[in-house]
Amino acid sequence: MSSPIPKYNIFLGAHNMDFSEDMSSSSDDEDLFELALIIAFPRRAKIIRPRTNHFEKWLDQEFIDRFRLSKATTLFVLDLIKDQISHRTTRNHAVSAQNQLLITLRYYATGSFLRVSADFTGVDRSTSGRIVRRVSQALATLRPHFIKFPITMEEVETVRQGFYQIAKFPRCIGAIDCTHIKICSPGGNNAELYRNRKQFFSINVQTICDSNLQIQNIVCRWPGSAHDANIFKNSMIRSKFELGLMGENLLVGDSGYPLKKYLMTPLSNPQTIAEERYNESQIRTRNPIERSYGVWKRRFPILAIGINVDLETAKTVIVATAVLHNIANTLRDKTIIVNPQLEQDVELINHVPVDRVNNTPNTPQQIVRRSLVNYFGNI
Repeated sequence: MSSPIPKYNIFLGAHNMDFSEDMSSSSDDEDLFELALIIAFPRRAKIIRPRTNHFEKWLDQEFIDRFRLSKATTLFVLDLIKDQISHRTTRNHAVSAQNQLLITLRYYATGSFLRVSADFTGVDRSTSGRIVRRVSQALATLRPHFIKFPITMEEVETVRQGFYQIAKFPRCIGAIDCTHIKICSPGGNNAELYRNRKQFFSINVQTICDSNLQIQNIVCRWPGSAHDANIFKNSMIRSKFELGLMGENLLVGDSGYPLKKYLMTPLSNPQTIAEERYNESQIRTRNPIERSYGVWKRRFPILAIGINVDLETAKTVIVATAVLHNIANTLRDKTIIVNPQLEQDVELINHVPVDRVNNTPNTPQQIVRRSLVNYFGNI
């Protein structure tokens, strides 16, 4: 007696056939006809694999381990984007919005090939690729709502107080730095522009975060060979500070950035106790940006392992994961615990001290920094 045949739905052009466990009712002629169609038109035969309900299958921690977000956070995100990613019809076994989001989260969580995410959720590899692109674009459209600087006076004061509580650095509204996200070679004549000093292809991503590791600003369009200072020089946020739109608020950055009256960098050679206190406070105050990269990359390992899709989709994936990172932080989705001392890697690429060119004591930026040094000398 032959073994039972598992049930699959097979679509064959206009023919819709169900293989059931009991094949005794089918005549030999019908079986031969169906087999002949499959052999004659193999590309037209699509097996619809079973699709697991992952919300029911996994316990809470098991779900987090596989998708890097909690069930509640995932459902919150789904409500925000389901209108953009849902199919107009449920015919032909269309992938639901929920499964599309889970496929994308699985891809972000594994940092692996698209086929792994496809097999995990019961779809074809090509379908998985289209879904990741579609969902990532939908998530990236949420950027204005979840990646933004504080607007109201109350929000600004809250951010400033958060930084002040770290090391008593006044008027700080953000910590700035860049990190390299590994990508595949984009090909073409300009491919080598994306090769950084560590000899791998990357996108140099600039972010500004608050004391709670919340990303306030992201610039994701520069190749790996771009210098951090050059990215900031051509960014919109610099223009806002230059025009005075950010008031008297300050940013803190490392020595890879030029000293500005709104961007404080460490002193290259502190001589007095006040200067040493300034340096210590400045370094501790910018520590959240280092830690934010650790949390961000460990929450979504694809950022650390490397993104193996085309360049434009890779940029979209980076922004999408930044949006998810902020949503998870906002909802206190503490799924990733990072030792604050672990993420000091943050890129040393091209970090050459540049504040030495600003040693003229009467420049506006030197006056601002000197006032801060005097402030630390009095506490």
